[in-house]
Amino acid sequence: MRQERVHGTKHPFKAGNGARPRRPAEGRTSRPARLLDPLCPHASRAPRGVKGVRCGPMSNKALNSDAKTAVVTGAGSGIGRAVALALTGAGWSVALAGRRPGPLAETAMLAGADARVITVPADVSRPEDVAALFSSVRECFGRLDLLFNNAGTFGPGAVPVEDLAVEDWRAVVDVNVTGAFLCAQAAYRLMKEQHPQGGRIINNGSISAHAPRPHSVAYTTTKHAMTGLTKSLSLDGRPYRIACGQIDIGNAATDMTEQMRTGILQANGELAVEPVMAAADVARTVLHMAELPLEANMQFATVLATTMPYVGRG
Repeated sequence: MRQERVHGTKHPFKAGNGARPRRPAEGRTSRPARLLDPLCPHASRAPRGVKGVRCGPMSNKALNSDAKTAVVTGAGSGIGRAVALALTGAGWSVALAGRRPGPLAETAMLAGADARVITVPADVSRPEDVAALFSSVRECFGRLDLLFNNAGTFGPGAVPVEDLAVEDWRAVVDVNVTGAFLCAQAAYRLMKEQHPQGGRIINNGSISAHAPRPHSVAYTTTKHAMTGLTKSLSLDGRPYRIACGQIDIGNAATDMTEQMRTGILQANGELAVEPVMAAADVARTVLHMAELPLEANMQFATVLATTMPYVGRG
């Protein structure tokens, strides 16, 4: 598991400016990534096939400043990337976690040369990966103020209930439920033990936690489970100043929702194009939730494309 500080383009998303995260301009070159020293003590615990973890001078800077620290899972694309860029734009130190090192490095590059970021390749469904992730965060940042529990998968699309393979069901549950629990548990432990005590967990739910789409039994079930996880964490975290909230998102423009722009199955059996919104609009809401004092909590928030078929009967 390798953590890298990546120097790249000017930060494309500053909190509150309404801009979408953007890729570097065509032909523009970025300064190469630079590994930071010293070698993190948890390098020997890295997951199989992943190189050692490195963190660096910014860890002491983060510890000795007012900068808050966050973990964002699924940070290599979509909503995770947008939220990571919003947080770094607001001055947070961020651990970018995800399965693929390449997209994580791209997110770090988009955050800009001045951002305090580390990249941590990890599969949230693997307990050893999650343990290594949060051990690295503790060593490199010293504390944790926020977990954005975002990693998720829809599973195979357009598969009727009777045809869904058990293996596909388990794959969705492993990431969306077990992975979310493992990350929340590790964050909870760290927030409970650190001084000053406390922190915040924001779970990425979905409007599927309220209303399903056709042929989405695995995804919809896991998002209902996420709501239960949010409520339990919110209750159990009270004595330790650990707040937990959930953001339910509808039709953010990501790779996961690409089909909505060409036509997606509706409850009446028809195909219809649905409106989408920018992932940056979601990120601003997450940033607002994250920066509330721990004495206040946004328990549930819903952000959706204004005219999508959700409220009412289609």
